[in-house]
Amino acid sequence: MTGGRVVVVGSANVDLAVDVPRAPKAGETVLGDRLRRSPGGKGANQAVAAALAGGADTSFVGALGEDEGADLILVSLGGAGVRTDLVERAEAPTGTAFITVAPDGENAIVVAPGANDHVEIGAAQADRIAEADVVLAQLEIPLGVVADAAAAKRPGALVILNAAPSRELPESLWDVVDLLVVNEHEAADLAGEPEKLLARVPAVVVTLGGEGCVVLRRNAEPVRIPGLPVDAVDTTGAGDTFCGVLAAALAQGLDLPEAARRAGAAGALAVTRPGAQAAVPTAAEVAALEGKAR
Repeated sequence: MTGGRVVVVGSANVDLAVDVPRAPKAGETVLGDRLRRSPGGKGANQAVAAALAGGADTSFVGALGEDEGADLILVSLGGAGVRTDLVERAEAPTGTAFITVAPDGENAIVVAPGANDHVEIGAAQADRIAEADVVLAQLEIPLGVVADAAAAKRPGALVILNAAPSRELPESLWDVVDLLVVNEHEAADLAGEPEKLLARVPAVVVTLGGEGCVVLRRNAEPVRIPGLPVDAVDTTGAGDTFCGVLAAALAQGLDLPEAARRAGAAGALAVTRPGAQAAVPTAAEVAALEGKAR
């Protein structure tokens, strides 16, 4: 499970998470447990997953502030084997995510973007993207940056867009996406029904939480990949783990259903541990769970 080159273009946040007995209702205060502070952000999470759980040569393109939160994220990325030489520093605080985690592991998240609004594709970033087999992006950064990243890829490379958090996409972005990864809610926001997305992009993976995922491709039958039974502790970052490993597996030459199967195993392991990047499994752990599931 090694090889392939992935460039992840996206966000990096400091996650402030607290366990709560239940999600608060509008206007309600709920007492929680201790506060946990850890590295996160959809882009950084996916980069850690591509490198650590996916075994790919992974670079991260993002922006951080000149603060202690940036150091926390860089240490985590570096420890997972992610190349961080293209991360820029901005005159803004490092992004922050505020997360509540319920007893069943479900979470609610609010993000203050901070430095993520200052991500750019400069010459050095474009050169690295042009070397990649897969370019992976999300929507916690400006849409123009995602389009610039897609424009820099080499012919034959794949552009994967994890359309989260849900936002309306411009036509120019639809035109450059090879694979769209969305959950059921995001799919509904974009097209009403997941199958309709195939009119806009060649392939779609719809994630279904603990139920697994569905792979949709033009001129092919849908492939349903069942979820793996695990005891969920915290779902924060599980979708990001899925996306990062999916990108790595495709960069290594797996076909889409097999790549999604591997990504599903990684995502299942991630929910069994608290945190986002801290919950990403190793490639060996993913391979072991894959083997048991077959």
